[in-house]
Amino acid sequence: MTTEIHPGAVASHTAEELQQLFARQQAFFQSGVTRSYGFRKAQLGVLRKAIARYEQPIQEALYKDLRKNDFEAYGTELGPAYKELTHTQQHLRGWMQPRHRSTPLMFFPSTSKVVPEPRGVSLIMAPWNYPFLLLIQPLIASIAAGNTSILKPSEEAPHVAAVVKQMIDETFEPDYIAVVTGPGQQVSEQLISRHHLDLVFFTGSTAVGRKIMQAAATQLTPVVLELGGKSPCVVAADASIDYTAKKIIFSRFLNCGQTCVAADYVLVHHSVKDKLIAALKKHLLQMYGNDPQQSPDLGRIINLRQFNRLTGYLSQGNIVHGGQHDANDLYIAPTILTDVPMDAPIMQEEIFGPILPIIGFDTHEEAKAIIAKNPYPLALYVYTNSSSTERYFMEGIQFGGGCVNNGIIHLGNTNLPFTGVGYSGMGGYHGKFGFDQFSHLKSIMRSHRLGDTPLWYAPYKKWYVQVLRKLMR
Repeated sequence: MTTEIHPGAVASHTAEELQQLFARQQAFFQSGVTRSYGFRKAQLGVLRKAIARYEQPIQEALYKDLRKNDFEAYGTELGPAYKELTHTQQHLRGWMQPRHRSTPLMFFPSTSKVVPEPRGVSLIMAPWNYPFLLLIQPLIASIAAGNTSILKPSEEAPHVAAVVKQMIDETFEPDYIAVVTGPGQQVSEQLISRHHLDLVFFTGSTAVGRKIMQAAATQLTPVVLELGGKSPCVVAADASIDYTAKKIIFSRFLNCGQTCVAADYVLVHHSVKDKLIAALKKHLLQMYGNDPQQSPDLGRIINLRQFNRLTGYLSQGNIVHGGQHDANDLYIAPTILTDVPMDAPIMQEEIFGPILPIIGFDTHEEAKAIIAKNPYPLALYVYTNSSSTERYFMEGIQFGGGCVNNGIIHLGNTNLPFTGVGYSGMGGYHGKFGFDQFSHLKSIMRSHRLGDTPLWYAPYKKWYVQVLRKLMR
């Protein structure tokens, strides 16, 4: 498919249009059409065919917005979307079944179950760094759960937003699934704060996440927030350094460092710090060459505003590798910094780019104290061959998810939830976790008329209390 799509032609929605869209989706949901297994399964198939039709325009749009090469476009956007669809289609019938639960003896004769119910109208707001995947993956969960969906792609990735809008408009009726455009703040003010949506799913920065939550609070709308933070990477003295360096480079510089779960800084034991830096340099040269600007495997910064923010960090430490940049090309070389003051902005703010500070430590307690300065990271990575070191960090730090001896790959497992904690977010998704997040888990207890006990009815006899004491302990 080679349809030319012009992002400039996508107009913002007015408050009246958003109100009408919400009312139409609410009416469609209340009709009950979305509730059946057959409908949900069919719509997942329709979405899969639509993505397949639009693969080429999606890849082209990802290149235009972020200079994503074919490997990254498929490996981090299209491929995971297909995988999520396959997993959901295979397991949907089972997920939808009532979940039978045991019932306390005191309520005999009764049975208990949890029934996954559709929530209603969901709003999904995606970021610009993985602008296709982080819109489509939550949509898959929303469809599977039986909701209607309003999609808000990021205006910072205009080519992807335009392609997705055309794909959705061509494929689904807007009463069921629709794409809204315009600045995120405008959508928040005109849709979230004025209408009782049944779920808002937002992926983005912690600062914007706070605003989304504040807007949703006016309507008591539940929210799922997938945010960010300063995710640490700990390299212990016993780590396999050459292997570790390759994994750090892959996970840090994928998508030009613009990944919410990328390691934001490396804490390395002083005894192996120099070895790690040398290994990082060696593998950076092997992966991206002497002039990374010419490498087809390195993406670009999303826009000039982010470029200027990132280049401002370059003076906050000693550049031991990289540092070259070109505003006209939105290019920043993969860069390693050392001697970074702990109070520098680069150590207070999420970097979200191809710059990696390396900080030495002597004891585990020292490393843990540094991490505690930016609590609740979205991810944590530990490289070690010691099970006790692994336990010390994995059990002693609150974080969303992570890996031991690898980086970011936990997001590729549909059997694991993707979730933050504290400042890095709330709620989670992927696979069944996404289905449950977009569902209301309704509790139902059914009692039988035969065998009813007088215990619950006044006048209460003294021996009733003795029975309760035995039944309720």
